[in-house]
Amino acid sequence: MILKKLNGEQFKALVTNGAKNLRANFQEVDELNVFPVPDGDTGTNMSRTIEGGVRAIENSSENSIGLLGKDLSKGMLMSARGNSGVILSQIFRGICKGLAEKDEVNAVELGEAYKVGVKQAYGAVVTPVEGTILTVFREATEAACKAINKDSTINEFFEAHLKQAAVTLKKTKELLPVLKEANVIDSGGCGYVYIVKGIVKYLDGEKIEAELSLPEEAKEEGAPVDFSAFSSDDVLQFGYCTEFIMRLQNSKVDVESFDVQKVIDDLNEDDIKGDSIVALKDDDVVKVHVHTKEPGIVLHKMRKYGEFLTIKIENMALQHNETMSEEEAQSKKQMEHKKYAIVAVAQGEGICAQFKEFGVDVIVSGNQTMNPSTEDFITAFKSLNADNIIVFPNNKNIVMAAEQAAKLYKGANVVVIHCVSIPQCFSALTMLDFSSDDLTIILGNFNEAIRHVVSAEITTAIRSTKVNGVIIHKGDHIGIVDGKMTISSPFKNRIVLDLLRKIPNIKDKEVVTLIYGDGITEEEKQKNLENIQRALPFLEVGAIDGGQKVYKYLIAID
Repeated sequence: MILKKLNGEQFKALVTNGAKNLRANFQEVDELNVFPVPDGDTGTNMSRTIEGGVRAIENSSENSIGLLGKDLSKGMLMSARGNSGVILSQIFRGICKGLAEKDEVNAVELGEAYKVGVKQAYGAVVTPVEGTILTVFREATEAACKAINKDSTINEFFEAHLKQAAVTLKKTKELLPVLKEANVIDSGGCGYVYIVKGIVKYLDGEKIEAELSLPEEAKEEGAPVDFSAFSSDDVLQFGYCTEFIMRLQNSKVDVESFDVQKVIDDLNEDDIKGDSIVALKDDDVVKVHVHTKEPGIVLHKMRKYGEFLTIKIENMALQHNETMSEEEAQSKKQMEHKKYAIVAVAQGEGICAQFKEFGVDVIVSGNQTMNPSTEDFITAFKSLNADNIIVFPNNKNIVMAAEQAAKLYKGANVVVIHCVSIPQCFSALTMLDFSSDDLTIILGNFNEAIRHVVSAEITTAIRSTKVNGVIIHKGDHIGIVDGKMTISSPFKNRIVLDLLRKIPNIKDKEVVTLIYGDGITEEEKQKNLENIQRALPFLEVGAIDGGQKVYKYLIAID
C-alpha cells in the first residue's frame, strides 16, 4: 500500500497495527530490565497505554485525521501507566496536536506533527534523560523529516523513521552508563520501535493478528441482570449511577473558554441533588459521573452545552448487592467531607491494612508489575469528598501517572508527594497530623520523614549481570538500597543482615521495620530478627506481614 496522503481511517489502521505488534512482543520489552528482578513492566505499561487509545477509536468512522487524533490522544492519556506509558501518551498527544484541524496530511505535514510530538514529550518530563525512548523518538523524527520532501510518500516517512529508531535504540546502551553496565538496550525505546515496526508492516501489506488485551475493568458482556435486587415493591434508595461523555458544541457555548464548573453547579441543583459528582474537561469533551435519582433531568440539562458521545445509567440497587469497586464502595458510604484526604498506592493485604490504620482514605491497587493508570487515580480522587488530596505513588515508575491525573482532575487540590517506596510511605504516614490545618506544614512533615528514611528491597535475581559494580548470579538474593543495587549473595538466611551492614551510618539509625513478602516462613522471620538483634543491638526491630509479591522483604531504616 503506497500512500501519498494519510487520512483518519488509515491512521487508525496504522496505529492499531502498531499496538498489536507491541502486544505480540511486550514480554520481550518487559525483560529489558536493568535490575535483574522479576518486575519488568515497561512493555506491559506501553501496551496498555496505546491499547487504551485504540479502544477509544476502534468503532469510529471518523475520516478526519485531526478529529480521530483527538480521540486517540484522550484514550491514551487516560490509559497511561508507568513512566514509559505516560511519555508514550505525551508523544502521541503532541503528534495529534500537530494533526489538529487537518482532514488528511502528506509526508511533510506528518513530519511537522511528529516534531510537535518531540516537543510535547520532552516538555512533559522534568529532567529529560538521553538514551531513553525520548532519544529514540527524537532522532527518528529528525532523520525522517530530513529524508522526505513534498513528493515523498507516507511510506517513505515511516521507513526512514523506523530505520533511525532502530539505530538509535542500539545506541542507547552507549548513551546511558547503567544500560551499558547491564548490557541491555532501553526498554521504552524498544517498545516504541515495535510500534513503528507494526506501522511499517501494515504499509507493507502485513496485518498483525495479535489480540489486544481487554480493559482490566471490563465485565463479561451480556452478564445476566440480578432481577431480585430490585423488586416491584421496592423503593428507589440508592438512585442511579449516571455517567456520560459529552462533546461541547460551538453552536451552544464558547467551547474554548467553557468552565466545567457550570456542569458541577447544575448537578448540585435541588431538582437533581447529585452525589459523588465529577466533571472533567479535556479540550471540547466533558466526562461526567454523578449519582442521582433524576438521570433524565441530568441529561436534559446537559444538552444545553453539547451532545452525548456515550451514556451509561445503572440502578445502584443492583450494584449494592454485587462486589463493589473501591470507587463504588466509597460512594455508597458517602464519605464525610474532609479538608484533607490521603490516597496511596499499595499491594499486599498486610500493607493495605496497615495503611488504612495509619489513616489512608483510598488505596489504589498497584505494584511494580502492574502500575495503575491515570484513570485509576482519577477514579480514586472522585471517590473522595475532600478539598485537598495528598497522593503517595510509592514507586518511581508511578509518579508520572499520578502527576498527570492530578493535572487533569479539577474536583480538588491534588498534591503528589515524591514518595517512591513503601518504606518511605510507612515513615511518612507516622507523621500524619492535620492539626496545624496548614498544607505547607503537613507536606513539609511528610517530606522530612521521607528524607530521613532509608528504603531497601530484597528479591531474587532472574539473570546474571553486573549493576552498580555488584556482580550478580542468577538465583542470588539481591538487595537494593534507595534505588541502588547494593548486594548480591547466595546466602538466604544472611541477606537481610548483610544488607543492613552495608547501610551508610547504620549506627546512627534507631529503628528497622521488616515488611515480609508473600511466602516468607515463620522460621525465616525469626531467624532474621535474631540475627539483627545479636549483631546490631542498638536497633529496635519491628516486623509486618505485608504479603507483597516480587520483593521478599521491604525494609524501612529510620
